[in-house]
Amino acid sequence: MTALKEPMQGAKAKRLRIGFVLARSFTLSAFALFVDALRLGSDQLDRSGRVLADWQVLGSTRHLIVSSCGIQVAPTSDFVDPRQFDYIVVVGGLLTIEEPVDAETMDFLCRADARKVPLIGVCTGTFILAAAGLMKCHPVCVSWLHHQAFRERFPDIEVRSDRIFNLDRNRGSCAGGSSSADLAVYLIRRHIGLDAERNALEVLQIERARSPLDIQPRRPLYHEFEDSRVRATLIAMEQNLEIAVSIEKLAAMVGLSRRQLERVFLDDAGISPAKAYNRVRLERAKSLLARTKRPLIDIALEVGFENAAHFGRCCKRMFGRTPTQIRQGAAGLPSIDTADVSGDLLAGAV
Repeated sequence: MTALKEPMQGAKAKRLRIGFVLARSFTLSAFALFVDALRLGSDQLDRSGRVLADWQVLGSTRHLIVSSCGIQVAPTSDFVDPRQFDYIVVVGGLLTIEEPVDAETMDFLCRADARKVPLIGVCTGTFILAAAGLMKCHPVCVSWLHHQAFRERFPDIEVRSDRIFNLDRNRGSCAGGSSSADLAVYLIRRHIGLDAERNALEVLQIERARSPLDIQPRRPLYHEFEDSRVRATLIAMEQNLEIAVSIEKLAAMVGLSRRQLERVFLDDAGISPAKAYNRVRLERAKSLLARTKRPLIDIALEVGFENAAHFGRCCKRMFGRTPTQIRQGAAGLPSIDTADVSGDLLAGAV
């Protein structure tokens, strides 16, 4: 992973200039944290002057843009020459919006790409960049909440949702939420300096800036683990159920060999990665059995089992109940065996 731009050395850095593109029903928190970090990094304390940074909200019209929470923001600039900005940041929001941006906005993003202006997708802004064909050959970081939707829409683009943000050549992507502030101060540190980063963090009451290697703050499955590599691997397992990823590849994703990954799993989780993977699949299946009426074979195939018979045997071994009994219990119907022995994710043998 490489940063978008090299840090400026020696002479005083030029002003950091950011152009924001807000999607319809954009996420207000992601935008506000990003722009507030810029505001605080641009000047001393809370003076809010545009001294070392500047920003504009760009739009094809000056009509108000409604966020997902209903707060409206007015564009401050038309689509000017994208080379006026160091970065164009696209802030997305609800995925249920059929056309989050208009055709003129898509054309502007393509012009920015043609003129080598780095593009960053925040929250589901990465979906917009991918839909414009601008994320090809770039690994993408999205929230765990949107991982499956991204894979379904853009199967040819590498996506991960264990990290909070990613910078790759002239592309960036960010999970959104509080990680927008982390990405913003990362850029502030590179382009303005450590003092500016420190001021932004302290005024925002953020103890430390997280790096691109930090794990998204989501508890994987039903258990806390101390080792971040175990947590990241479990999240990767959750995201690759139908077609399993090899243990070697999972290990490489967290910078380990297979033997090293097996060691950290045994130390932190008391189980091998292979057994953990199987239990992740079965926990997902249990959730689908309880929440849906889908045929058992469909659920079995979705979580990576080749047939319903094998799936049933593994459920019985793991939970003490067959898939049918699990579904009956969730519906409040009597079953042959109503004891729930699943317990902790890593309890019992598979």
